[in-house]
Amino acid sequence: MALEHALLVSLTERAGSGYELARRFDKSIGFFWSATHQQIYRVLKRMEERGWVVGETVPQDGRPDKKVYTVGPSGHAELSRWIAEPTEDDAAFQRSELGIKIRAAAHGDLPALCAEIARHRDNHAGRLELYRQIEKRDFPAPDRLTGPALHQYLVLRGGIRVETGFVEWCDEVVGALGNSLARTSRNSPNSAASQPDSFPER
Repeated sequence: MALEHALLVSLTERAGSGYELARRFDKSIGFFWSATHQQIYRVLKRMEERGWVVGETVPQDGRPDKKVYTVGPSGHAELSRWIAEPTEDDAAFQRSELGIKIRAAAHGDLPALCAEIARHRDNHAGRLELYRQIEKRDFPAPDRLTGPALHQYLVLRGGIRVETGFVEWCDEVVGALGNSLARTSRNSPNSAASQPDSFPER
């Protein structure tokens, strides 16, 4: 997927200026497809040159005019073409530096690694809480949803499930590594000296 397609999706939901699109990315689509404000402005210009979007200058009282973009016919055609094409497997764990570090845990500082896993766990737990707040605020009756609102909700549910699974996995890893470290320490001749001062607990 290219940034162009994410912008087309956002603009089919609601027309907007480059600034408004950037704000939307910060608050919604950006959870699943990140882009800087500069990238968004640059790609919008390219999309307008292709005829995928149409920009209309809108006067503003006391402020500079803004350019509001809508999706043109060729943009709708491109979005339809892209939706129908095969999608690559985008499972994040296919390229996980943290996963490789865990695989190599026997060759490093295990308490430090567990502290790093706990940090990742807390970051994902924070995102999970944010997703749940959005779900509660914006989708109080999911069984009544249809159309774009339903589609947005289903993507949010995907994010909730992914973050829930990652948090649970981190808890499992830290617990298992903690038990392994405790067994190793008990079996070591210098068990008192080898016992860490602290260990992340969940």
